[in-house]
Amino acid sequence: MGKLGLFVDRQTLGNSEQLTSLIKCRDDAESRGHSVYFIFPVEIKKIATVDALFIRSRTDPMNISFVAAKMAEYQGIPVIDDPQSIQICSDKINMYLHLMKQDVPIPATVFLSKSDITPRYVNRLFEKYGSPLVLKEPSTSFSMRVEKVQTPGEFIKVAKRFIKLSDRIVAQQYVESRYDWRVGVLDGEFLYACKYIIPSETFKIQATVNGHLVYCAVRSVRRDEVPPAVVDVAIRAGRAVGSGLYGVDLKETESGPCVIEVNDNPSLEGGEDTLYPDIYAKIVSYLLEGGAKTR
Repeated sequence: MGKLGLFVDRQTLGNSEQLTSLIKCRDDAESRGHSVYFIFPVEIKKIATVDALFIRSRTDPMNISFVAAKMAEYQGIPVIDDPQSIQICSDKINMYLHLMKQDVPIPATVFLSKSDITPRYVNRLFEKYGSPLVLKEPSTSFSMRVEKVQTPGEFIKVAKRFIKLSDRIVAQQYVESRYDWRVGVLDGEFLYACKYIIPSETFKIQATVNGHLVYCAVRSVRRDEVPPAVVDVAIRAGRAVGSGLYGVDLKETESGPCVIEVNDNPSLEGGEDTLYPDIYAKIVSYLLEGGAKTR
């Protein structure tokens, strides 16, 4: 039997749902004969003493969670999320390029540098893709620095703000919908599915409206109720990034589902696991029972 490390921080334990999720994971691992240890950032050296690591704190190449992932990789310890997945998913341009390379359907997408932010070029984008368009700063997370623009003038204003934070930014054709599919993929296989019901006040799953933070509602959906094409595209998207754990966000269109983004370190406690109580057992099995690469 193995030793599972759960890498957490204060933010991870910020609410009862997150804590309950961690306890479920611990209980499932222990029911399978494994021991579980919570590892906080100040105890990061303990990573070398476990047989697998499950990171449950915000992942970003600038956060200590990335250091934890690199330490596990260096020690030959199976880890979710692995450093490569973190690097890909934390940079939307990198992520979209991986999807494009594997012909995974995404909304019409272009990458812009500072020199592209001109009235002439932007007008051509609106002529080609219509209005509105969506602009994204590549390092965004939790729907931050993602804005819908209606006119070329608005586009240029937002783009100039975003380009101060990155060498390139993302412009996409807008896809109208009142919900996103979220499909969990583990090791290239289906793990769970739910719908993120988009708040009526915004087009994103999370946004600040009139000074108040609004969130999407989450509805867990049985696999047999998910369109097969949605599952297929989600699995292809996960495999395009790697073999770890991903939350794939998709929208349905007349031409079929398209991927909005692939998230590493997906939430599992917001209702995603309601109809899938075996999520944690599958993750533990992947990490400790031969599913992941071992040292």
